Amino acid sequence: MLGLVSQLQQVRCSPLMMATARSASSTTACCTTTSACSVLRPQDQFETRHLGPREADITEMVKTINASSSNLPKPLKTLDDLIDVTVPAHIRLPKDLAISSAKSESQALAELKEIASKNKHTMHSFIGQGYYNCHVPTVILRNVLENPAWYTPYTPYQAEISQGRLEAMMNFQTVISDLTGLKVPTCSLLDEATAAAEAMNMSFNLVKRGTKNVYFVDKNVHPQIIDVIKTRAAPIGVKVIVGDWKELEIGNDLCGAMVQYPNTQGTVEDYSLFASKLHKKGAVLVCGTDLLALTVLRAPADFGADIAIGSAGRFGAPVGFGGPHAGFLVTKDELKRSMPGRIIGLSKDAMGAGALRMALQTREQHIRREKATSNICTAAALLCDMAGFYAVYHGPEGLINIAKSVHAKTALLADGLKRIGVEVLPGVYFDTLHIPLSSTVEAKAVLERAKCKGINLRDCGDAIGVSFDETTTMDDVTAILESFAGGKIPFTWQQLVQENGVCTDVAPPHSRASKFLQQEVFNINHSEHEMLRYLYRLQLKDVGLTQHCIPLGSCTMKLNSTSEMIPITWPEFASVHPFAPGEQTSGYAELTEQLEHDLAEITGFAKCSLQPNSGAAGEYAGLLTIRNYLNAQGQQHRNVCLIPVSAHGTNPASSAMAGFHIVIVNCLKDGSIDLKDLAEKAKANADNLACMMVTYPSTYGVYEEGIKEIIKIVHANGGLVYMDGANMNAQVGITSPGSMGADVCHLNLHKTFAMPHGGGGPGMGPICCTAKLAPFLPGHGTVHQAHRTGGPVSASPYGSGSILPISWMYIKMLGAKGVKKASEVAILNANYMAARLKEHYPVVFTGPTGMVAHEFIMDVRQFKATAGIEAQDIAKRLMDFGFHGPTMSFPVPNTLMIEPTESESKEELDRLCDALIVIRKEIQDIIDGVADKEDNPLRNAPHTAEEVASSKWEHKYTREQAAFPAEWVRHNKYWVPVKRIDNTWGDMNLCCVLPRADE
Repeated sequence: MLGLVSQLQQVRCSPLMMATARSASSTTACCTTTSACSVLRPQDQFETRHLGPREADITEMVKTINASSSNLPKPLKTLDDLIDVTVPAHIRLPKDLAISSAKSESQALAELKEIASKNKHTMHSFIGQGYYNCHVPTVILRNVLENPAWYTPYTPYQAEISQGRLEAMMNFQTVISDLTGLKVPTCSLLDEATAAAEAMNMSFNLVKRGTKNVYFVDKNVHPQIIDVIKTRAAPIGVKVIVGDWKELEIGNDLCGAMVQYPNTQGTVEDYSLFASKLHKKGAVLVCGTDLLALTVLRAPADFGADIAIGSAGRFGAPVGFGGPHAGFLVTKDELKRSMPGRIIGLSKDAMGAGALRMALQTREQHIRREKATSNICTAAALLCDMAGFYAVYHGPEGLINIAKSVHAKTALLADGLKRIGVEVLPGVYFDTLHIPLSSTVEAKAVLERAKCKGINLRDCGDAIGVSFDETTTMDDVTAILESFAGGKIPFTWQQLVQENGVCTDVAPPHSRASKFLQQEVFNINHSEHEMLRYLYRLQLKDVGLTQHCIPLGSCTMKLNSTSEMIPITWPEFASVHPFAPGEQTSGYAELTEQLEHDLAEITGFAKCSLQPNSGAAGEYAGLLTIRNYLNAQGQQHRNVCLIPVSAHGTNPASSAMAGFHIVIVNCLKDGSIDLKDLAEKAKANADNLACMMVTYPSTYGVYEEGIKEIIKIVHANGGLVYMDGANMNAQVGITSPGSMGADVCHLNLHKTFAMPHGGGGPGMGPICCTAKLAPFLPGHGTVHQAHRTGGPVSASPYGSGSILPISWMYIKMLGAKGVKKASEVAILNANYMAARLKEHYPVVFTGPTGMVAHEFIMDVRQFKATAGIEAQDIAKRLMDFGFHGPTMSFPVPNTLMIEPTESESKEELDRLCDALIVIRKEIQDIIDGVADKEDNPLRNAPHTAEEVASSKWEHKYTREQAAFPAEWVRHNKYWVPVKRIDNTWGDMNLCCVLPRADE
């Protein structure tokens, strides 16, 4: 026993571990030193769960890479050897990251629970201002929000294997269109404020730029929306005027105007005459609105709105400290070509059956780049799914009943206030009352009395705001009345009902007369069994990480672990209002402080902002930080942004939105940036150079040896360097943007830091920067971020705050060594696949030693001429194996970019490689004339069960080859629900809402 204790002391085990060892029976066989520590530590370590390959696999994979390589400076025997020959030595970090060591899953959850407990989530917030609580139906909570089959799929670019969530998004679009009365909706935006900013930009783009550059915003629009509009307007030269819509003199320079309906004070206004006056001047009316209110209020289209925007948060999403919530934008049919974001549309497949797909603007940033209408990439698809399902579950009658209940309680509160001598703002209202008081002192007293009762009201200076929602009870109404009265009230709410009745209807002309949601899906799924089965039927149509890897390059579809996901539905995080008093959100303060520290350390920068709620929003925020810094230095003239031709499409789109003039830098044949061209263009634009955007590793999947020289050239000519963090999964713990000399970067938490993609969002795009840029990070008009001078880029101070625990858990469970190991294994997996496949498909770009980074581009361009096969044919054929295809035709046309991530096992990588090798043989059969050039498994892919089971089979290959191209497919067959979809037909016959039963 003394020998064992001595061994434990030598390896510095904890006193608890030593005590455990001493208590062991003397008859127990002694362990070795290493195994003793292993046995005594927590057994739920996360690293081995997160990483796919086992240690023996890693050794074998390195051996395979070594055997297939001919340009290595040394033989590869270990993972460290692979990293040495892949990552340039001069950019490697000299020491480990200064973040905490790994915690086990249970330890991390316990620590996070303690942090969460510091949020006073039991406070009932009636602050409103665009944020409301709701009852998330448990059938949706459990089977969608908490279900990896819904939160792990990617954006539905591959429509044939995305029909389930495409239908869910079409439901959402139908809800938005029916309630607003406008015909063409997007399938979600980031939040209400950014949707409003997109509508402002859309209004500006609809007129000739330069002649109409004034945009009006009513003073009673939610203040956070006004602030975000101002942020977005300044760089593109739009002058924002805030005032009273009733007093606006409409000039010829006005491109548009925004009003809120109901407004931030709760008043419901009639904008019909205002809309008419705007239209006569060629200006656009944008209406911010509320979906629940629209179930009882007339539709914005009825009074002349051209565009409606808002948040679907109260349709089944937790308030979550500000998000995520599905923003929406909907417009008239004639304006559809100017819309931002994505639209789901109906089309038909190769057999003529109806099928859904993304229409019109899909991936437009990659095509139009700086001329794109928006930089939107990730949105809030999962939340739009939930909002649509909320409407499906409740149906039109259920939604109306919820709205009437909310309105009735608001009316009873107004009656009660009048009875105790407190007047409310006159006018028609739905769920919000604005209550002027004699002074700020009186208002503060009411606020404090309410807090003592566990209630938050809206502080409006010398007035109080009260907003009710689905969760409001009559006990809440009584408590609020007592807060105003300063004690017990001399009546009960039952007496108020007896005396005044229950007001459930809004008075004309504001009341809604038109019906909505008459489509069958909204009227047959109101029992939980039917709803559950509907959700499951949709789930079965899609491919997510629950079936196979999703090898999309530039997307990082890694494990979204259950331990990371569990905390987002804890009420301590989910029930907190974003504008709750700071003393009630100390848990969030601690969480965000720790996460900001860790992300700043990982990126090698001084400070971090968690506000941007998507990667593209992070790009924009980073560029604005640079612009704000330059303006503060008196260098407003610096407006040139250098962007490599290889850049992600959102880079030029974001740069244009930030007001920069874009100069494209060429790349060499090996994919690296042309340093000569860069130097010449940097020098030629030295007087006006603001920045350069660069992705590292490059979008071509290699570590550029000259990255420090690139940064040096830009700095020498007066510019700053923005490093796109899309490929950060190949940097963490190995190198960093800050150590290379960059000035600012964004991160995709939904890539590198394990947030799920949710079928197209939500995501988060924090930015990190140097100390000199830190004061210019995005601020917010609340106490949370008052020390930052940049304008806000999202509606709430911390963007989609409730999903930040996911990345906190990821970092804490892996620790400094684990996050580095994750990057190393990501590099290993990519190089292993490249090694296995390069005899069958050439790899377009490699580094000087023949290695790739964490992703690689597979060349299939030659097959178009030899076999009539293109990248999309291979991607569609992979569906017959159950796989989602790699990224198609980006960044190189007609190629496939593969990123396997560190979470995939060797067995899964081998299955994908085997599938691609089978497909390569099928291509060779076409080349050799063995298979028909037109009628073959690739050109006809994917194959549905209906097609294979049909009595009619006229193809020149067998049913077996079509459906079961590999033996292992038989044991886990995924059947695509539709054949290949006709995209052109769908765009030419755009239908983006569900048809009514009578259509």
